[in-house]
Amino acid sequence: MNAATVTRKPYTPKEAVERLRHGDLGAWPVVGALVAIAVVFGTLNEHFLSPENLTNLALQMAATGTISLGIIMVLLLGEIDLSAGSVSGLCAVVMAILSVRQGWNPILAIVVALAAGALVGLLHGVMFTRLRMPSFVVTLAGLIGWQGLLLYLLGEGGIVNLPFDGFVAKLSDTWLPSWLAWTIVALLVLASGGSSLVNRRLRLAAELPVPPVWWAAVKIGGLTVVLAGAVLVMSADRGVPLLLVIFGTLVVAFDLVLRHTAFGRWMYAVGGNVEAARRAGISVTRIRVLAFVLSSTLAAFGGILSASRLSAVNQGSGGSDILLMAIAAAVIGGTSLFGGRGRTYAALLGILVIQSITNGMFLLSVDSSVRYMVTAAVLALAVAIDSLARRGSTT
Repeated sequence: MNAATVTRKPYTPKEAVERLRHGDLGAWPVVGALVAIAVVFGTLNEHFLSPENLTNLALQMAATGTISLGIIMVLLLGEIDLSAGSVSGLCAVVMAILSVRQGWNPILAIVVALAAGALVGLLHGVMFTRLRMPSFVVTLAGLIGWQGLLLYLLGEGGIVNLPFDGFVAKLSDTWLPSWLAWTIVALLVLASGGSSLVNRRLRLAAELPVPPVWWAAVKIGGLTVVLAGAVLVMSADRGVPLLLVIFGTLVVAFDLVLRHTAFGRWMYAVGGNVEAARRAGISVTRIRVLAFVLSSTLAAFGGILSASRLSAVNQGSGGSDILLMAIAAAVIGGTSLFGGRGRTYAALLGILVIQSITNGMFLLSVDSSVRYMVTAAVLALAVAIDSLARRGSTT
């Protein structure tokens, strides 16, 4: 375990170049892939880059992206959670049954569903840490068992429809007014600039190296361009969807937790070197259990967002390829399968790549078999890059 892995200090341009020379490419391959996808599909179908389609793309990636965000918590420790899809469906069913069949307040039903997800994660974490069962086996059993419980709760009907004008369904049919969207952009840019300034002063006071001012200005300027461009495009259609704001808030919040709290440093430390973390006094068992709790809780929330889009839960909730796409999004976005390296933004970038490919091929009427093969190739390439980066770092 090295200090850089734990503290996650900002890199100067020179250090960034040095990282690239050693094979640590960061998010650049994903950014390049997104540019290539936009060029290819934008050329083949003029509707791909239209405001309407890009807004739909933002809606499509929120639910699976949230599940992927939870999986990142476990991947950072070098473990895996195969139950995330089933847990998302199960908790969505719990929410729907309580709010529709039992007449509970929708917000209270959501809270109970999230609590159910946390309890599932706690059970997985205890089985993994106390019984010494491999995470693969624990969560594989969960994948099968929780899917069975989902079917049992639904009963013979197999479906629960949510009211179209209800609170849950409205989550996916709410759009921010322009003034609010631009206010959020301004606040994010100001927060980013203020954080960079404070961090720079603290590092100067501690006599630590700091990146040049122009480098910070470039990063803030890039953030401004991306956010402003997104708002302009989506405002040309229905506006910024609330689901995207919720997903983005979760990504930013967990990134701050991982980079600026003791818990986040402990996560990277345990993922980087378990034995070194234990000798440093870190409660490895507690960190592992919390990672599984977060994974299942975020899976539950992702399931609720998915139910909001469909205005229903059924026997297929949390099934199909949701789990595979969530794991693939985390890895494609840059999270290492070996633990100790990754950012929450991997969920955003990764799911954007996958959904863009899916959306583009759908517009071109490409068979789903081809979509699976292309997604598999992108995933294999991402893992290969991760392996090479790890080898270069070791060298």
